[in-house]
Amino acid sequence: MHLLKHIIIFFLVFSILVFNVFSAYAQQPQLASYHEVAQVLIDQKFQNQTTAFIGLESTSPLEMRVPVGLDQKIRNTANITSVTITNAQNCVLGVPKYDSCVLVTIDDPSLIESYNITKIQTQSKAIGDSLIGDINSAFHLNSEFNNIYINPKGEFSNALGTSGAVSGNRTISIVYTMSSSKSDYLFDGFTSILLPPQIKDAGGFLDTAKKMSSDYNSSVTFAIIPRTDVSIYQLQVSERFPIKNTISTINPLDFFGVDKLDRSSYFNTGFFPLNSILQVTLLSNQPHAITGHGGDLVPTQEKNGQTLPSDLTKTGWLFDPSSGNQITAVYLFGTTFSASKNDLTLTIGNGTTGIENPINSTTPTPTPVKPMNMDYSPYVLIGIVAAAGIAIYIFLRKR
Repeated sequence: MHLLKHIIIFFLVFSILVFNVFSAYAQQPQLASYHEVAQVLIDQKFQNQTTAFIGLESTSPLEMRVPVGLDQKIRNTANITSVTITNAQNCVLGVPKYDSCVLVTIDDPSLIESYNITKIQTQSKAIGDSLIGDINSAFHLNSEFNNIYINPKGEFSNALGTSGAVSGNRTISIVYTMSSSKSDYLFDGFTSILLPPQIKDAGGFLDTAKKMSSDYNSSVTFAIIPRTDVSIYQLQVSERFPIKNTISTINPLDFFGVDKLDRSSYFNTGFFPLNSILQVTLLSNQPHAITGHGGDLVPTQEKNGQTLPSDLTKTGWLFDPSSGNQITAVYLFGTTFSASKNDLTLTIGNGTTGIENPINSTTPTPTPVKPMNMDYSPYVLIGIVAAAGIAIYIFLRKR
């Protein structure tokens, strides 16, 4: 199953389960618009490197305070798929190594297929120029126009099932550049501008991201991904590690530089089982299998041919699949607020047979119940955001 589809299913099934299967529990599961996602992408297939990234995500302008005027202007401008600010080196071809970038990305197939370079440059630049002043003002930047970049359609994006909103797929990026900032400085600046005290002071994955930003090789990226009624905001810190040896054990926390992964205390007021997720993805030319793991396995059920968690109060791993050329492992915190290295260790071997998820065959298929006093409709978009972390990674590494 593609990564994007996998995560979307989590959140769709949650909206079904939340007011029925778990009604017997004292704490009703809830879904907040703020999410923290830790991801490790082990890429043996395309780039022979591992990338670890922490994504802080929301669709609420109260939780990520992008100016309303700028957000509306982005969403009201035709064909824009994302606005991205990053200090990653060589954000696109032709940009000096140590410059930071602002990229306004548009999806306009008819413009690309005109094959008129002058027309593409003129019309694209007009769109970027209409926004860059507001972007510079909102985030205290001084970026200036650099070039127009047409993103190639890459098989990497297809392999991971990402949409191309950030990563490309024959889109056009209007590139603005400025002198690069160190990651910790840029991260502190973004969090000061974007995050209210309720989130900034609540720790969790945010603290891990802050620690990562102090590493010399880390990079910081903030993306606005417009949708019809809302925008998705994602602040991400990432770091790359070359793969030098055969992988037999994966310790995700080693890549983040921490001994445990704590959830944000922002979620202490209720039961928010899907607002903190750790995901490990392995891409390889040869089939591999998960042969061992720390912690427990989450009980699952089969629904419409998909493997889904049957009890969100349980802590542990869910694999989909656990073997093959692309492996996906997702760790759910359940009712806990911390996970250790021992909990999160995975053992990898060669082969096509991995660990099977425990199936709870006695769990009945729940009947959808209309939520009371809560509207979850915007949050199906959150599934896109988990994949946006991968998309940003692709976007940065394809250059």
